[in-house]
Amino acid sequence: MTGPLREPAFARLWTAAFFSESAEWMLQVALPIYLYRLTGSAASTAASIALGLLPALLLSPVAGVLADRADRRLLLCLVCAGQAVVALPLLLADGQAVVYLVVAGQAALASLFEPARSALVPDLVGPDRVTAANGLMSVNGNVARLAGGWLGGLVLGTAGLGWVVAAYAGTLVIAFALLLKPFRAVPVATLEREPVLRAWMAGLAAIRDSRRLRVASVWVVLSSLAQGMFLVEFVLFVLTVLGRGEAETGLLRGVQAVGGLAAGIVVATAAKRVAPEKLLGWGSLALSVVTLLIWNGPQLTTALGVYIGLFMVVGGPGVFAGTGLLTVIQTATPPSQAGRVLSTAFAAMAGCTALGSLAAGALVDVVGLPALLNVQALLHLAGAVVVLTGLVRKAVLQPV
Repeated sequence: MTGPLREPAFARLWTAAFFSESAEWMLQVALPIYLYRLTGSAASTAASIALGLLPALLLSPVAGVLADRADRRLLLCLVCAGQAVVALPLLLADGQAVVYLVVAGQAALASLFEPARSALVPDLVGPDRVTAANGLMSVNGNVARLAGGWLGGLVLGTAGLGWVVAAYAGTLVIAFALLLKPFRAVPVATLEREPVLRAWMAGLAAIRDSRRLRVASVWVVLSSLAQGMFLVEFVLFVLTVLGRGEAETGLLRGVQAVGGLAAGIVVATAAKRVAPEKLLGWGSLALSVVTLLIWNGPQLTTALGVYIGLFMVVGGPGVFAGTGLLTVIQTATPPSQAGRVLSTAFAAMAGCTALGSLAAGALVDVVGLPALLNVQALLHLAGAVVVLTGLVRKAVLQPV
């Protein structure tokens, strides 16, 4: 499993990503709970989630071009420092408006981080080890989710929002320090200094010209709508249907990392040669099945232990699908356009996730939480069908 980690530059990126993602999970879990407790409104919670996603949509052209033109390591370093600074107003004021502003600022900087990090991975490990490296990043991300998600809910419930912010900023400082030292020489594409919008449009053309990227884009839309609904519905599900509190909400959000951790190890070892399209399609199918079990489980029991187990399991298919998607994009895209294509994918994720969040917040009182929960799971099922018929089956039917 440690193959790509033998490359010192990747090992340092991998470690820095752990601290960065742990910090993000602290806020992703703590702030929606805080707002729901403050306002009692699902719509306010949905609005904060959407506000945290829109910057990625709006800044996609800039993020993609920067990821292809700039020193990616330096860009990541500066983003970590900026995110720590942006959260500091929460220490001075704790009103709803301040939370919204911090969410927007943090998200704007995060939109610069993901394309650069994902584009940097193939440069550090080589194309033959991309799937294994992505698997290791999934292991990393799921441990970060477990630690950061649980810590965010626990600290919020026991010590308050100020201590969440302090832990968040301190963790980002560690990531900043790890990225401060330059990597070994990494090839960076030399782009003509054409306008940002024109350079970004060239990345869109790469998506248009690739069947793999077009099918993956449909999956991104369906899955991201489902994810947006989940972000709102999950909080309501735990607090109202299961009748639990902040610490349990953070715990259930975090324990998805257990299944994700196991899946990431599998991808980095036994499944590293599996076609990424298969990881994406079959992972999505399994995700939809387990999600349906979770949402309909309260008809039989609301015992916390049952849901800890189910949320552990659901993290595995999510990692298979996410790793498959990322590897499809990385291997179907020319290196010189990787940042722009990845930023477009992340922007689509953000926009559709925001739309799903707003829809869930607006509709939950109209159609009811149980119906919306099942719609969310069925969107994952639709994504699985698109990939399995459009990529996996197509590949099987191709003549050798």
